[in-house]
Amino acid sequence: MDIALRNIVKKQLLWISLAAILMFFASMLSAFIVEKADVGNWKEFILPNYFVLSTGVIILSSLVLFFIKPQLKKEKSIFGLVFTVLILGILFSYFQIKGWQQLTNQGIYLTGVGSNISGSFLYILTLTHLLHLVGGLVGLCISTIKSKQNLYSINNYLGLELTVIYWHFLTVLWVILFAFLKFY
Repeated sequence: MDIALRNIVKKQLLWISLAAILMFFASMLSAFIVEKADVGNWKEFILPNYFVLSTGVIILSSLVLFFIKPQLKKEKSIFGLVFTVLILGILFSYFQIKGWQQLTNQGIYLTGVGSNISGSFLYILTLTHLLHLVGGLVGLCISTIKSKQNLYSINNYLGLELTVIYWHFLTVLWVILFAFLKFY
């Protein structure tokens, strides 16, 4: 199999994986809607401010990624851009953990005494998103190392391109989850 065909196959596999992830979250949001409709079993709570901060951070990280391809076309280093996105991804994760701490301070728990299905759904949605984000952070770590070694060019950046697509997907997914949790 030639390289061009392998690259197409790798991209298609990523898109199939993203579709599966999207289906998982769609099913979770569907269950969320059904459970919230069960009057008397849903505890309302305020979404942590850290989730607002994390939303801004992940959007910013995704915007930074748009500068990579023009830099590659100019044959300039992309290390600073990729490293910045990696740091922003870590910051997003930190804000998520701080948000969970705010939730526990409000008496919202994942499981156990005092837990409620509304809090459990919130933790499961945000935790599974964060677990998927860890995969993106691994990709960003690899891309950061390769960009530091100047291994990417406009003709050879498939690994980075796959990471960028995945990261943009996670950004859009988080914005949808955040908006859903905030306004539904």
